[in-house]
Amino acid sequence: MKLWEKGIPTDQQVDYFTVGNDRELDIVLAKYDVLGSLAQAKMLAKVGLISEQEKLDLIDALNEILADIKAGDFQIEKEFEDVHSKVEFMLTQKVGEAGKKIHTARSRNDQVLVDMNLYLKDELIQIKIQTREVFDLLMLLADQYKHILLPGYTHFQIAMPSSFGLWLSAYAESMIDDIILLNAALKIVDQNPLGSAAGYGSSFPIDRTYTTQELGFETLKYNSVAAQMSRGKSEKSTAFALGSLAGTLAKLAMDITLYMSQNFNFLSLPSHLTTGSSIMPHKKNPDVFELIRGKCNKIQALPYELTLITNNLPSGYHRDLQLLKEGLIPAIQTMKSCLDMAHYSLKDIKVKENILDDPKYDYLFTVDALNELVSQGIPFRDAYKIIGEQVEKGTFQSPKKTTHTHEGSINNLCLEEIQKKMEYNY
Repeated sequence: MKLWEKGIPTDQQVDYFTVGNDRELDIVLAKYDVLGSLAQAKMLAKVGLISEQEKLDLIDALNEILADIKAGDFQIEKEFEDVHSKVEFMLTQKVGEAGKKIHTARSRNDQVLVDMNLYLKDELIQIKIQTREVFDLLMLLADQYKHILLPGYTHFQIAMPSSFGLWLSAYAESMIDDIILLNAALKIVDQNPLGSAAGYGSSFPIDRTYTTQELGFETLKYNSVAAQMSRGKSEKSTAFALGSLAGTLAKLAMDITLYMSQNFNFLSLPSHLTTGSSIMPHKKNPDVFELIRGKCNKIQALPYELTLITNNLPSGYHRDLQLLKEGLIPAIQTMKSCLDMAHYSLKDIKVKENILDDPKYDYLFTVDALNELVSQGIPFRDAYKIIGEQVEKGTFQSPKKTTHTHEGSINNLCLEEIQKKMEYNY
């Protein structure tokens, strides 16, 4: 069944090519398609396009379909083009003529926009919750390990002293930036496109403000052409927010993978969070974090994939837009699984103490020693040369202590301020 069928059969090869994997992807949109239809039925009755009894029949039937979806009993068989055609078919089976009226004053174009916006709203909210959970864990660990020093690197060369508190809270504060972008994407998708129909509105006296309230959207996408042009923008905005968060997680995963190697040996994971080798009995591989890194790097490519699909399309609907779901829906599920696994694994991480007792880390404190000379009245450039000569001659004596007091430094992590920033932006 196709909503656009006119009794003229289409070529099976064309059907296969144009439908693609929409049936599989549309399963996740089924709930939202029903919710959109519930609002549509109520609105049609409000403006007199269907009777009150037809509205009640449609609501009962749609709630039955919704129950099937929640129970996992809803399927989109191959004879149906997409979720929209399956739901309308089921409605017509259940309530007869009233089922044929549900599509009055709407198009598949605004129907799929409603489905995607509702879906993206729910998923962005869930991703925000999971991001906050990882943030809270990182902050807890940062406070727990704030006094344990860690070597800092630039260019993969020993640079200056850091700490586990500084390192962990760095990723926590970075996640606030990701929350800001998730909020921006949420703001963009929280607009009601229903009633824009095929992109040019309807001659029926529909009430779009009513459906906006019914569907729980913050506002209405007023201009019908703008509503259609949001297809692609909503997906890209979400993808860029996911990409930012994925970048944070991928970098954290890379650090953990590096720090677990025997060459660094800064931290470890318990055996149940590692994997082994088929021939090397000693191996404890950080596969979890390697896969988080790889999956998140893949997500970071998504905004550019979506941009390339949409960047030369004029206004109005184009079938190219169907392809946006193929990358975005799986990426959302991947992002959620990466956040879940990061939280699950990080809570059991073990950090190593007294790392800086190793003599190779003595030079971490050259800047601290230099600054001490400056504090005694020696000009910075002269102090720099003095310490440099000591390093070259092998006479440098490392203070092996930090006295950093400024905001956001090793000895003043500002964890409370970072927490407040998250509260403000969350």
